[in-house]
Amino acid sequence: MAPFLPGAEAKFFQRPTGDLRHDDPTALCLPDGHPREALAPYAQQIVQTPDTVVILYEYMHFFRVIPIGKTHPADVEATFMGDAVASWDGDTLVIDTIGLREWTLSASNGWHSDALHTIERLKHVDGITVSYEITIDDPKIFTRPWSQTFQMKLHPTWSLLEQVCEENNRCQGGNCTTPSSQTTK
Repeated sequence: MAPFLPGAEAKFFQRPTGDLRHDDPTALCLPDGHPREALAPYAQQIVQTPDTVVILYEYMHFFRVIPIGKTHPADVEATFMGDAVASWDGDTLVIDTIGLREWTLSASNGWHSDALHTIERLKHVDGITVSYEITIDDPKIFTRPWSQTFQMKLHPTWSLLEQVCEENNRCQGGNCTTPSSQTTK
């Protein structure tokens, strides 16, 4: 990561409050959002048409529909997944995302601000490998943008599975109950 701005480290590493909505929003089945979803260990599928890229995420069946060759609208409403547009730089797909609400950057890395701007660069390395580079630019948290590169592997025998947060959620809203199968009469 890049160095923190003065005072921004406390905002990034927010202390637990005891409120799951703040401490771990996914425990309440709230979206993990971008870029956390893109970096999650769940399967994803990328579908491309001539004017759109769609990324389907296994986790909670999230998706992103990303137009190719468009620009961001002037007035972007902040959302969990943000406003993404794509373009081609030679043989590299570049996805530019803004309009992200302040949320958790990843399960272990802390919070980003509402000024987060990401650039994702996807390029085929070989027939089954895509290089995935993400640049994190959060001018309210970091002194400069920083990047990290991963590899994505094609698994032709895999399918996106049904992963539903609410299924068997015995602790909805942090209020845990005994599963009905264990209840005695």
